Amino acid sequence: MAKESMKAREVKRRKLVEKYAAKRAALKEAGDMIGLQKLPRNASPVRLHNRCKISGRPKGYMRTFGLSRINFREMASNGLIPGVRKASW
Repeated sequence: MAKESMKAREVKRRKLVEKYAAKRAALKEAGDMIGLQKLPRNASPVRLHNRCKISGRPKGYMRTFGLSRINFREMASNGLIPGVRKASW
């Protein structure tokens, strides 16, 4: 389980990225590199890191479901994810 502070930091970054998205796009279109540099660092979408919605685990993240591999396997085995079943052949 990730620390609560790490989860909160990611949420804060995501909000900043959304807040400055339009301004960033306009500055990029105009080619204003100095204006881009004056934006907060955490407003850059590159600084976002995918984390599991349940545990906050940063590694083994599955984009389609927004979960780590561990939580995905557990939920799929319990039938909590619609359309996903364990393979058997």
